Amino acid sequence: MLKEYLTNSYQVIMSTFADRVIEFNKNLSFSHQLPPGIKVMNPFIESPEALKVSSCYYRKFYNDNRKRRLILGINPGRFGAGVTGIPFTDTKRLSEKCGLQIEGLKTHEPSSVFIYEVIDAYGGTEKFCGDYYINSPSPLGFVKTTEKGKETNYNYYDSRELLETLHDFLVKSIRSHISLGVMTDVAFCLGAGKNYKVLSALNAENEFFEKLIPLEHPRYIMQYKSGRKEEFIEKYVKALKRSSVREEA
Repeated sequence: MLKEYLTNSYQVIMSTFADRVIEFNKNLSFSHQLPPGIKVMNPFIESPEALKVSSCYYRKFYNDNRKRRLILGINPGRFGAGVTGIPFTDTKRLSEKCGLQIEGLKTHEPSSVFIYEVIDAYGGTEKFCGDYYINSPSPLGFVKTTEKGKETNYNYYDSRELLETLHDFLVKSIRSHISLGVMTDVAFCLGAGKNYKVLSALNAENEFFEKLIPLEHPRYIMQYKSGRKEEFIEKYVKALKRSSVREEA
């Protein structure tokens, strides 16, 4: 038991935050049967460049052992993390804001637009990534096939059956995010409705974080409150700076 503890401690010391995220992404899988019509979306298997470009991203912005706070979204979408492997990052923001690109592929995700406007207002990608790590309770995405054969994004909480199926996976994923080197005094939840309700219940059950702060989801803002976008950007930045690691240093 002592030998195992020392080995794990040594591995954490000798690796960086980036190394641990990349290893997590490499081993990401889900083999349980899903409800009818629902399919899992694993960007690191389905998008050939996702692991490569996301690994470059994490080595560029997370190649250290800084303590960060966690921001939890919902699950990857088809045009953001479903392609790049980086939460809330479509290929346009990947190129313009991160200096990385996937050749021959262009995607646009409104949520990514909003998040990177928040990141710019916060002080830029490097500063933001030094303080925060974004992922999701379900780092795997889901799609539902309609009667016409079209695939649409599906949230992990959109059906009780899916949520119950994913329960243990969600708990394990959040614990894995924390083990990367995440502080647990405060975490942020993107989605002030269902996502916050589910995460609050999971947090009460497992005591992941001392405090979970909800913020309106970027997709909701861009779709329904775009006229108030600047107001929400300011709200995000104030909340994040109030809890940022650097502000306390």
